[in-house]
Amino acid sequence: QVQLVESGGGLVQSGGSLSLSCAASGFIFRRYDMTWYRQAPGKERELVATITSAGSSTNYADSVKGRFTITRDNAKNTVYLLMNSLRPEDTAVYYCNVRILMQYYWGQGTQVTVSS
Repeated sequence: QVQLVESGGGLVQSGGSLSLSCAASGFIFRRYDMTWYRQAPGKERELVATITSAGSSTNYADSVKGRFTITRDNAKNTVYLLMNSLRPEDTAVYYCNVRILMQYYWGQGTQVTVSS
């Protein structure tokens, strides 16, 4: 079955960096766009970044443009999110997502906490 396992979260000071990973299995990874979402306490889940199946195109939320970079390694079935210049408002649980035949699949999430 489809599995997405996020890792790399943690506690970092404002201005710092973190790199998240999402290891995928149970589907043909190289055929699907991948997306990172996040959800802060008391807020709705929001899209952070998307990358196309071949990695040729990316899209970012305005709030993270210029600070976050999404990449993927289709040989390793893994998608990454490099986060620089982190701010306290980036504090959230970060989720990896894939949509397959109108079904959305989610990982368990990884907590990112940015202290001021």
